[in-house]
Amino acid sequence: MSDGLWFWEEFTENLLYGYRVKEFIFSGRSRFQKIDILELGVFGKTLFLDHKIQSAQVDEFIFHESLVHTGMITHGSPEKVLIIGGGEGATLREVLRSSSVKRAVMVDIDGELVELCKRHLPEWSAGAFDDPRAEVIIDDAYDYIKNTEEKFDLIISDLTEPLEGGPSVKLFTREYYHLLRQHLNEGGVITVQSGSADPYYHQFFVSVASTLKEVFPVVRPYWAFVFSFNMPWGFNLASTLTDPLDLDEEEVIRRLNTLGLDDLKYLTPSLFLSSFSMPAYILPSLKKAHPITEANPFLWTE
Repeated sequence: MSDGLWFWEEFTENLLYGYRVKEFIFSGRSRFQKIDILELGVFGKTLFLDHKIQSAQVDEFIFHESLVHTGMITHGSPEKVLIIGGGEGATLREVLRSSSVKRAVMVDIDGELVELCKRHLPEWSAGAFDDPRAEVIIDDAYDYIKNTEEKFDLIISDLTEPLEGGPSVKLFTREYYHLLRQHLNEGGVITVQSGSADPYYHQFFVSVASTLKEVFPVVRPYWAFVFSFNMPWGFNLASTLTDPLDLDEEEVIRRLNTLGLDDLKYLTPSLFLSSFSMPAYILPSLKKAHPITEANPFLWTE
């Protein structure tokens, strides 16, 4: 191994990733989590939370376009959007690219993280925090959704995986998804960042799908390969009305043009449709997965 500084990410007790570091931009703790912002030799600026990679300059657009615009296209013309998490601001950036959006509310529990990302990762938000359509609320998303009376066309869950004792554990449960559905307008859509979709560590991905199926009439798991994550990454879409598989490529093109999203860097009409095709190794797990509840939460264990 060559000389120099290396940052090690223990994905699990059996899997370790190493990254050569060009610069330590920031390393410290907020009230809620360990935060590291590094300049890496291959990935550029990269954010780690609790020693786990969250977002890298080289390919964050793959993750964020997949998370945001799959829901945008499925809905067709969302005007009010709620983002749960998303501290870097890139999810907000992608939401505000749509010409249909009149209001975007971002709720993140960690205000220190948001400020650090504004300062050190401005490329992620690209001015989104200053957009007059945006409102950023520093709060527990569970408390926010229980207390607000506002309804949305699209809700995007951009949370870290549920670690024991962490703030996101209760935000992947059947009970919470019931609350979210109550805050959707007719025809509303939800997209959920759902962890790895690789052949070995995909249990969280399929469990989120199983949980959403208890709340929504339409649930479609989908995935994208994210280079900096070193694996395929899973998402779930839930809808109160529209099934994205009912859309053909011509309709997807029409919706992208209507939304002003005809210049994306990753998501194409054909890729939108193919992203819902599951590899064979996922299918049995989707059938066997159990819903996540407050009484039986999913905890990501190393």
